[in-house]
Amino acid sequence: MEVPISKFRSNLFALVDQAMDGTDVWVVHKGRRFRIVPENLHSDKLSRITPMQILVPGGPDLEDPKLKAELLAEMQTEWEADWDRDFPATTPKKPARKRSGKR
Repeated sequence: MEVPISKFRSNLFALVDQAMDGTDVWVVHKGRRFRIVPENLHSDKLSRITPMQILVPGGPDLEDPKLKAELLAEMQTEWEADWDRDFPATTPKKPARKRSGKR
């Protein structure tokens, strides 16, 4: 819905209510358009998730220093393997010399 500024001024509350209900409300003033949108209309879904602590009965003690060291070493090995796969170490090759057909 597009309304001139004078109509917006006279129907301010009704138009804001329509915008809150999801209707696109555009206001035109001096040739420029403005859209009225509720603040959280387009919020991402992840921001609405409630974090939960999940406990696994009988699971490993993640605070154990020995386990932490093992996990860190495993992660570092995987990181290095990924790095080597994505960025292989190569030595620069010398350009091939052109040989003339005459001897």
